[in-house]
Amino acid sequence: MVSIEDFRKSALSFENAVEEPHFEKTSFRINKKIFATFDEKNNRAVLKLNEIDQSVFCASSEMIFYPIPNKWGKQGWTIVELSKVRSEMFEDALRLSYQNVAPKKKK
Repeated sequence: MVSIEDFRKSALSFENAVEEPHFEKTSFRINKKIFATFDEKNNRAVLKLNEIDQSVFCASSEMIFYPIPNKWGKQGWTIVELSKVRSEMFEDALRLSYQNVAPKKKK
């Protein structure tokens, strides 16, 4: 299980990540782009995964990870049931979500 305090601490540990409201949810952003949201009412997170990562997480834990059931889900936005997810698995998914949205560093 992942608490909002753990979620917030993890999300804000990434470079330049900030917390801002997003409608009735809390969002975590990098350069004004959302990489994660938290829905306190339903105790769910939504993460921005790429197609491959989304399919891997959803296939391995379909009761914990599943695509948003609309066009956003087809773009990688994935719901995570925070009351069911192991913290290590969530940390991995959150890191990937951040990396998908963060600007790519110049080589």
